[in-house]
Amino acid sequence: MPNSPIQKDKENKLYLLKLRLGYYEDKLKEKLRGYRGVVHESAVSELRHSEVMVISAMVMGIKEEIKKLEDE
Repeated sequence: MPNSPIQKDKENKLYLLKLRLGYYEDKLKEKLRGYRGVVHESAVSELRHSEVMVISAMVMGIKEEIKKLEDE
C-alpha cells in the first residue's frame, strides 16, 4: 500500500533522519577543521577529541537507522 499511514510515517521518519544526518555531518566537518587528534596532557585536546568521537558515533548511528528503514 503506497499511501498507507504506515508508509507515510516511514517516509516522515526517513526525512527527519536525513535532516538530522545533514546537521550532524556539517557539525562534524566543522569540528574536524584544525583537528589534530589528542595532544599529550592537554585537557582541551581531550575534550575536543571526545566531542568529535561522540558526533561521529551519532552520524554512524543515524546512517544505520536510515539504512534499516530503507531496507524494510
